Amino acid sequence: MIISSPPELDELDEFQDETSLETVIAAKVSEVRELIVPPEFHGHRLDRMLVAGVPEFSRSYLQQLLEDGAVSRAGVAQLKSAFKVKAGELWHIELRATPQSQAFKPESLALNVVYEDADLRVINKPAGLVVHPAPGNWSGTLMNGLLGLDTSLMDLPRAGIVHRLDKDTSGLMVVGRTRAAMDALVKKMAAREIKRQYVAMTDKPWTGNTQKTVDLPIGRDPANRLRMAVVDLSKNSGKTAKTHFHVMSQSEHGCLVRCILETGRTHQIRVHMAALKMPLVADILYGGSPHPLIPRHALHADLLSFNHPISGQPMAFQSPLPADIQSLRQAWYLSYNENS
Repeated sequence: MIISSPPELDELDEFQDETSLETVIAAKVSEVRELIVPPEFHGHRLDRMLVAGVPEFSRSYLQQLLEDGAVSRAGVAQLKSAFKVKAGELWHIELRATPQSQAFKPESLALNVVYEDADLRVINKPAGLVVHPAPGNWSGTLMNGLLGLDTSLMDLPRAGIVHRLDKDTSGLMVVGRTRAAMDALVKKMAAREIKRQYVAMTDKPWTGNTQKTVDLPIGRDPANRLRMAVVDLSKNSGKTAKTHFHVMSQSEHGCLVRCILETGRTHQIRVHMAALKMPLVADILYGGSPHPLIPRHALHADLLSFNHPISGQPMAFQSPLPADIQSLRQAWYLSYNENS
């Protein structure tokens, strides 16, 4: 691939978040590169040619440039990533800031920090707060708020975030403040040494044993790419997933359920509750019914425990039920023992 010389860029660690390299461009004046299509790329898709021609940038960033009209031939912008290129063609790509590349920035947010030391923080995330920038939410995220607390987190992948909660799930999260602590937390998460427990509510009657384990793989729903689903791994891509459920309290209105994760897949509790035919209250995406007392799915991460990634000291945290789940629990006459 024949291209112009790349700009001076800081060397990034191999584990750095994929958007971090683009933040360098976001801080610079935009630069135009020339790309001449080599013979081996004749008839290939435009996006594949761009990835090969500008390999130091992420595929998602280049896709955004395409959509923004920053890729052109003979002065005409080409927006279609599937456009077929021809050998010898001269293309121009303007490396400029995009909403995604500007997302990695500090913002002053009122985060609820329940614990902090030199190595980590434990955050009590409210419902409605997005954890990491993504399409539709390029600012105002937990990551932006963490950077607002400590701009040195710019040097960490994802500002120290090692696990996520859905936007409308509330509760406890641990984040690293140093690279050593973050790497250790990532390893603990992979080894299932960080214990996470949730409280969920469903308006469906619980049948059978009050304790159940769902061990079903989860992947992208083949029929709806916006959802996850229980999948057959012989036919669809996915990962194993296991959740333990225990009924804490029930009434004629519904149930309060303790959920304990053994794995951490996207939407895991929501998908497994739906698999039990007991979707969360107000979880419209997975078949739950709306309720006037709660504007979001009824799920709260109330318990978090782990050994400190540096000192090894056992640590445990508890978050009280938020007001909306508390109101629904009381309206349904369900008991919740914080010391259980």
